[in-house]
Amino acid sequence: MTKLSVNVNKIATLRNARGTNVPNLLNVALDIEKFGAEGITVHPRPDERHITYKDVYKLSKSIDTELNIEGYPNENFMKLVLDVKPHQVTLVPDPPHVLTSNAGWNVLGNKSLLNEVLGEFKKAGIRTSVFMNPSAKEVEEIQYIDVDRIELYTEAYASGFSDKEKAILPFIEAAKIATEMGVGLNAGHDLNLDNLAFFKQNIEGLLEVSIGHALISDSLYYGLDKTVGM
Repeated sequence: MTKLSVNVNKIATLRNARGTNVPNLLNVALDIEKFGAEGITVHPRPDERHITYKDVYKLSKSIDTELNIEGYPNENFMKLVLDVKPHQVTLVPDPPHVLTSNAGWNVLGNKSLLNEVLGEFKKAGIRTSVFMNPSAKEVEEIQYIDVDRIELYTEAYASGFSDKEKAILPFIEAAKIATEMGVGLNAGHDLNLDNLAFFKQNIEGLLEVSIGHALISDSLYYGLDKTVGM
């Protein structure tokens, strides 16, 4: 069964707009769990413009489901993850200035960095994942690193969903390659109520999807509890 991990970055963005604790991030995360999500995802940025490192420490001590921490493995991020020891860490190759994650790893170009970092996390007993483009050639490169899962970057699928049969093809091929290598499959970015079901139906062995922006946006209309269920 595919698990839903809800990215709560947007809740922190809303809170930070007023400089108060409304909405209360921790309470919202606990409610999301209560409404049926199997995980909480956070992606702290170096400037802490939404999720703060303090938030991550609080969440790690309070939530009951899986915690997935995403980010670029700089020194501060490494310390945070090794302190918190989440269930999963997802490495994303995003520079500090980007608004949101917009590309997967060039594995061969970053092989030494990735193997060093992944090794540290594995020694700490943390499940590892790397953010990857839906490219068969690029996914084949994961044979050079020791990683538990990949997260397929699904923006291209979402933006091309008007021709969904064509849009899904690179993901089917990439997923097949990863599965043949014994690497687990996650997916995320711009998945929503319109395109998620077709994606899941066509990607065998999909273990987890991470959804934030679309889910929080839909909750304005349907309510958070109903949206998580949907």
